[in-house]
Amino acid sequence: MEISRPITELSGIGEKKAQLFKKIGIKSLMDLVTYYPITYERGIGLSKIQDIKPNGTYLIAGKILVSPISKRAGHIILTSTKLKDDTGELSLTWFNQPYLQKQLKEGQTITVMGKASYKYDKLQLTSPKIITKSDLAYFEDKGIIPIYPLTKGLSQKVIRLTVALALDVINKPIEDHIPATIRETYELENFEDAIYQIHYPKNEKALNHARKRLVFDEFLFFQLGLMLLKEEQVRIKNQYSFKSFKWYEHTLKSLPFTLTNAQNSVLDAIMKDMNGPYNMNRLIQGDVGSGKTVVAALAIILAAENGYQSVLMAPTEVLAKQHLQSIEEMFLSVDLKVGLLVGSMTKKEKMDMYQKIEAGLIDVIIGTHAVIQEGVVFKDLALVITDEQHRFGVLQREMLAGKGHYPHVLVMSGTPIPRTLGLILYGDMDVSVIDELPPGRKSIETFSVNATYRNRVQAFILKEIDAGRQCYIVCPMVEENEENELIDVLSYTEKLRVKLPPHIRIEYLHGQMRPKLKNETMERFAKGELDILVSTTVIEVGINVPNASLMVIEDAHRFGLAQLHQLRGRVGRGGNQSYCILISDSKSMLAKKRMAIMTESQDGFYIAQKDLEIRGHGDLLGLRQSGMPTFKIANIVEDLEILKQANIVAKTISEKRDILQEATYENFRKKLENYIETNMSYIAL
Repeated sequence: MEISRPITELSGIGEKKAQLFKKIGIKSLMDLVTYYPITYERGIGLSKIQDIKPNGTYLIAGKILVSPISKRAGHIILTSTKLKDDTGELSLTWFNQPYLQKQLKEGQTITVMGKASYKYDKLQLTSPKIITKSDLAYFEDKGIIPIYPLTKGLSQKVIRLTVALALDVINKPIEDHIPATIRETYELENFEDAIYQIHYPKNEKALNHARKRLVFDEFLFFQLGLMLLKEEQVRIKNQYSFKSFKWYEHTLKSLPFTLTNAQNSVLDAIMKDMNGPYNMNRLIQGDVGSGKTVVAALAIILAAENGYQSVLMAPTEVLAKQHLQSIEEMFLSVDLKVGLLVGSMTKKEKMDMYQKIEAGLIDVIIGTHAVIQEGVVFKDLALVITDEQHRFGVLQREMLAGKGHYPHVLVMSGTPIPRTLGLILYGDMDVSVIDELPPGRKSIETFSVNATYRNRVQAFILKEIDAGRQCYIVCPMVEENEENELIDVLSYTEKLRVKLPPHIRIEYLHGQMRPKLKNETMERFAKGELDILVSTTVIEVGINVPNASLMVIEDAHRFGLAQLHQLRGRVGRGGNQSYCILISDSKSMLAKKRMAIMTESQDGFYIAQKDLEIRGHGDLLGLRQSGMPTFKIANIVEDLEILKQANIVAKTISEKRDILQEATYENFRKKLENYIETNMSYIAL
């Protein structure tokens, strides 16, 4: 059977079951055999309780001595019972599975598998799996057992049997799309053996070889696809001419500060792009306060001086207005016409701005999503800038670029991405990094404390307010929730209003508020009309208040490191010493490690790398919003060496593109074309 055939042609797969497989992305036999296990169980055979030793994993059959009981321990529900065989007894403990009280009864015979340990001077299995009779033989007989991601209605047994059937009926040999020369150079398994061994490995060595091959495939096609798309992109010829530099040079000399070496380096790259043969598509990545906006503003002045328009799109109205103010102040000495376009403007105000933009009376328009509305027509748009680019969807950025005739594109991100992840995420762009802060910028003193310090923290808040400063307090939730005990914005605000002196001006902010009220609240805080702003992470970007000197983050362990760093970056923007206090009662070693990283370092790139190592690439801020396809098996943290190897091959093929027309690359070329068509349509060319 051809590997491209639908799974409905397999025996036992009717329409109903096919719909269940469709939920997990499986339509064809190829989809099925490339639906990789997420982990494996090792077949171990039945053991007796008397033979159990700590730290080993065991399969045990026995009778339940007492019906399970459940009790709450903080946020966790512990369910426990005892199991007995003819050699002894041991305890069984599960976390947050109270339903087992009804499922398991005294005297019932069950088989469980789990890791043994000694706790409180007794032998126990923690969170053991209950093995059904139908699966028992499988676990006893097989050496390495695949465990697949499931959806409701599909069991491990059904997926295993269906995969096995597909591997049995698929036409052999399965064509290999990686040329033999590449496989030999990097010691890669052939595709057919890799597919078989990833599902049913004969031993650990075979499993490792299979996984290396399939990880290599994912990295290679993704990186090569980006490189080829980028190659097509840069072939778009530069439509614009920049010959006059008087405004640009005057502004550069009149800045009240000296640009850092990193800023000068990025500025040089932008100038080279804008005056080069092809249009610019560049990302400026820099830590909080590194001075990205100044660099972008100088590009704007160059465009305006040469008769072209620019647009800067920001994620919030407050940030858009702050950009407007800072750019106007920066360019007082030149005749730069700056306009604002945000959602809260009246229809008349918007129509008036539309007319000015279309007539060329505005050099740079700064705004929110309002700048991509249908009514916005530019006379001659040459430069498109997006700030905090991960906050905008691909289609929004594409619509903005579509306002001009292949304008230069510059995107800014204040969320540092580890360079290894940047290789994957921004492979279709030129990346500039501003990795040094302006001289004289004070570091933010960061402390990690538990809830017993809350009164002292509140006393410190009052001290800062008495000194004329302002404070942010961030909570993980909007309102109280019976299912957990996390601190929420609404009740926290009310408690503060009762506890603190009545003259302290406190307000809350969260994403569920009406946009108008949200903007008004942020503006009141920015103007100094509020002392304390209690908020969710909605303040993570889009607000710049130099007078704010204190950031307090409740339940800090609930946030990722990169997010904590971004929140901390809301303070330290003025001349005053600033502080960040992380409050967490978590006892986990991982949480303590993360808090320690925050108190020890203020290097956003270092923190982002640690966040990547701890959380994995899937959850990092910006990655899911980017629209990039999720890797089925590759992990950029664990598979960094394979990533580097695949990158070498991708670069070689990209530079020698004619090689794709050779006979030995025919299968590779077809696979690549299909990959780009099905997985990379999100990239705006």
